[in-house]
Amino acid sequence: MSSLSVKFLAPSLPNSRNSKTIVLSGTAPQSVVPPQAEAGFDNSRLEPRVEERDGYWVLKEKFRGGINPSEKVKIEKEPMKLFMENGVEELANMSLEEIEKSKLTKDDIDTRLKWLGLFHRRKHQYGRFMMRLKLPNGVTTSAQTRYLASVIRQYGKEGCADVTTRQNWQIRGVVLPDVPEILKGLAEVGLTSLQSGMDNVRNPVGNSLAGIDPHEIVDTRPYTDLLSQYITANSLGNPAITNLPRKWNVCVVGSHDLYEHPHINDLAYMPATNNGRFGFNLLVGGFFSPKRCAEAVPLDAWVPADDLIPVCKAVLEAYRDLGTRGNRQKTRMMWLIDELGIEGFRSEVVKRMPQQELERASSQDLVLKQWERRDYLGVHPQKQEGYSFVGLHVPVGRVQADDMDELARLADKYGSGELRLTLEQNIIIPNVEDSNIESLLREPLLKEKFQPAPPLLMKGLVACTGNQFCGQAIIETKARAVKVTEEVGRRVSMTRAVRMHWTGCPNSCGQVQVADIGFMGCMTRDRNGKIVEGADVFLGGRIGSDSHLGDVYKKGVPCDDELVNVVVDILVNYFGAVTREREDEEEL
Repeated sequence: MSSLSVKFLAPSLPNSRNSKTIVLSGTAPQSVVPPQAEAGFDNSRLEPRVEERDGYWVLKEKFRGGINPSEKVKIEKEPMKLFMENGVEELANMSLEEIEKSKLTKDDIDTRLKWLGLFHRRKHQYGRFMMRLKLPNGVTTSAQTRYLASVIRQYGKEGCADVTTRQNWQIRGVVLPDVPEILKGLAEVGLTSLQSGMDNVRNPVGNSLAGIDPHEIVDTRPYTDLLSQYITANSLGNPAITNLPRKWNVCVVGSHDLYEHPHINDLAYMPATNNGRFGFNLLVGGFFSPKRCAEAVPLDAWVPADDLIPVCKAVLEAYRDLGTRGNRQKTRMMWLIDELGIEGFRSEVVKRMPQQELERASSQDLVLKQWERRDYLGVHPQKQEGYSFVGLHVPVGRVQADDMDELARLADKYGSGELRLTLEQNIIIPNVEDSNIESLLREPLLKEKFQPAPPLLMKGLVACTGNQFCGQAIIETKARAVKVTEEVGRRVSMTRAVRMHWTGCPNSCGQVQVADIGFMGCMTRDRNGKIVEGADVFLGGRIGSDSHLGDVYKKGVPCDDELVNVVVDILVNYFGAVTREREDEEEL
């Protein structure tokens, strides 16, 4: 067993007769012959493109032809040195005027600081940064929440926070001179922002109800914690996996509901038994990008729980070593899988396993296919008798400093001082004694802002940052998402929730392809021929056991002129909505 292995207690397993196999996407490999075994395959393609130098991994000179600008920035100066060699201290002591005089330092603030989770908002908030945290499984404490509130409060109207679609916090308004002290403050409360941007492994996602869900398959928190510890070397920095060709997402599934969205992750651990041993089948390659979106496919591999980290390391190293570094739109891991074939990619993973062995997928998948995805908003009983969790709707994930302080207070007063962030940009207060539920529900924050029972159309509303802060966004999203949804709600009556996602650009941070109805920002022309903000409308995305990506329904819809009408038509024609006028007529 590798030194990277760790012992876990296997969960109590359901009767195998009740377990059904689920294949989220893709098909099992048709051939077990890797491409390198076939005549004519150029084995030089399997030569690693990176090598270790002085503790960091760099691209070999022979593979530097045709690389993209981001790779050149990494070659010119190792980004992790800003953290591991304290380069951020020197940068923080420079004025923006000084920084702008040099391409090297300008690239530091615009690109390399992303390795520390800092994103310069050059276009819309020049001199200010968004800071993205690492929050495995979306679990955070009241102390951490108060600290983040104290950071954004000092920036006034420029400071706020967002719950992200990866169970994470992003805080806004940060200025460079404050960064060293903020990093120290994060460490003191057990947080880090390290390796949360650019060509790194993003926040490990798990079941938001882990450990409290009466129907969970396995508590994902130990696994996501372990992944995060490996990824960042316990927040000290892990340069062995910080020079990937592109970003990389990972999740551990613990629920039948698939709250973790495994089909859109580069690596997804799907719980399964194998001859009485608990472990995981593996899906690989799911991603979104402007040019292509792909659902994860089975790797035809099963690992025992103890090998969670060794297989993650092997997959990452195969991608790091062999992934192409040219066109950034073609450097996600699925492009490598396509090139090598699933069996060829699998063989490269096997080479990098400690014993160079990897069992084939198990047929004993523990995720039940016939399972209706549950709503976690509102009050729900926990597996712990006498306790419940309360799911709060956070409109489009936006919170202010006072909101965060109040959430922390409520978590301390009514719960266990813990909060859970969800992939739908909402927040859960766990471990509330049933006798305290009514008092919690009467709190002003729950009655006025973060409602446990929001209107049906607001329930599933998700929105990326939009062009208020993000330089890549084409349109404003958060305020518009709320405005459009409220207007639609005034025109139609619904009997079921509909998930509507907004993203400001084709990067799809708002994950529009998994929504019932998705809106991707674009520029278009209105009825008078004027260029205005618009949206490409997507329809039919699904999450859960029958997950698949939606398709474009209508392109270039002007946001202000036509979008509400288009959404009303979709809701009436596809989701059983009734227009208010018709509803009134039927009551006469």
